[in-house]
Amino acid sequence: MFAKEVYMRRRAALLGKMREAGQSGLVLFVGNADAPAQYKDNCYKWRQDSSWLYFMGLDEPLMAAILDIDSGAETLFADDVEIDDIIWMGPQPSVRSKADAVGIAHTAPYAALGQAVSLAQKSGRSIHFLPPSRYFNTLKLMELLGVKDVKSNVSESLTKAVISLRLIKEDIEIEALDRACDLGFEMHSIGRDAIVPGIVEQEIVGKMEGMALAKGWGVSFPTILTQHGETLHNHGHAAIVEAGKLMVIDAGVESNEHYASDFTRTYPTSGKFTQKQREIYQIVYECNELAFQLAKPGITYREVHLATARKMLECLSGLGLVKGNLDEMVAAGIAGLFQPHGLGHNMGLDVHDMEDLGENLVGYDPDQTRARQLGLRSLRMARRLQPGHVITDEPGIYFIPALIEKFKREGLGHDFVNYAKLEAYYDFGGIRLEDDVLITEGGARRLGSRRLPISPDDVEAVMK
Repeated sequence: MFAKEVYMRRRAALLGKMREAGQSGLVLFVGNADAPAQYKDNCYKWRQDSSWLYFMGLDEPLMAAILDIDSGAETLFADDVEIDDIIWMGPQPSVRSKADAVGIAHTAPYAALGQAVSLAQKSGRSIHFLPPSRYFNTLKLMELLGVKDVKSNVSESLTKAVISLRLIKEDIEIEALDRACDLGFEMHSIGRDAIVPGIVEQEIVGKMEGMALAKGWGVSFPTILTQHGETLHNHGHAAIVEAGKLMVIDAGVESNEHYASDFTRTYPTSGKFTQKQREIYQIVYECNELAFQLAKPGITYREVHLATARKMLECLSGLGLVKGNLDEMVAAGIAGLFQPHGLGHNMGLDVHDMEDLGENLVGYDPDQTRARQLGLRSLRMARRLQPGHVITDEPGIYFIPALIEKFKREGLGHDFVNYAKLEAYYDFGGIRLEDDVLITEGGARRLGSRRLPISPDDVEAVMK
């Protein structure tokens, strides 16, 4: 948790933005509750709502807050523990002390939340709230507001105000992200060094996630570690490591401060690339470098995505896998056959930062519309870049037999794609290379104090 002044400043800025948007009434935040896994006393691992963490900082269940846009008054709703709680949990800090720690003047019991909302509604005051991401919060909002459709009652003004604040990372957040990325470096180094033919993938994942739990909150998302990289989000870890394969490791650590890292590297399981593997790897590496060089204030990340797509097709053309005019290939969406995902996403308190608030609101400027083209339509961050944006740079090339066959069957790209030559890549797998990037005043820098080895020569050297 940061100093209380940080949270006070953030809440004041939020209310200021709401007033600037011509809004009045109350802002209602409902924090997360414990979620039972099998029975009520055996819960999933606790994780607080990220917007709650951003504005309140209190990392405990069953809390809510009301901010009065008109008066600026703030109230924390939570309960002090009783003797039954103390028996199981020990003595706990009072609600008053927790409120003081984040600069909230007023407190009330959690049960008083309903009365406060009801009184505001009877007075004709607006209640602004964010789209909930959990069932408890959805049901709680239905109960408090007396509505059946929570989604249609979400405050767009509040959502946009929160996004505008959280998108631009403060210095203290950047420091926290650097620390998370240093943990991610260590996690990935452990995974890379554990790649040995004959070992079960699960053993590698266990070593990586053990480190994440020993030094941080845990993983920032379920670990992807697979020799079938053509499956973009492959979470199965039962396979035995085979010599001659490519191992995609896409994993991150969530720090104890709840900031995320998200790196991807692809390794030859034998320690050395085959000629075919090196050729494709070099293309992805060059696309990763190009994206980083282009990323700077003023350019849209959509433009960066399209530039890397063009570079990818140019290099694949050199291998004889595609042919024709590069601009026409980009316009026709041929790059999506090889990279059916976007170049990157926002990152922060969430590994896909704020996507619970709406992907298009978070990742697109008001003058941008989402594309329908394969690959480009999955671009989660397309905005014009500004200093303080934290994004991922993660190009990839995948040979997905079912997708290639679908393109061929439907007559797509026949003027550009050498389908006969692609058949030799049906057992290739995939390659993805991902770094976490901060946009600065003069360009960009990669987060963390060290960069994981990424050039093909450096990868082979570190695997010896």
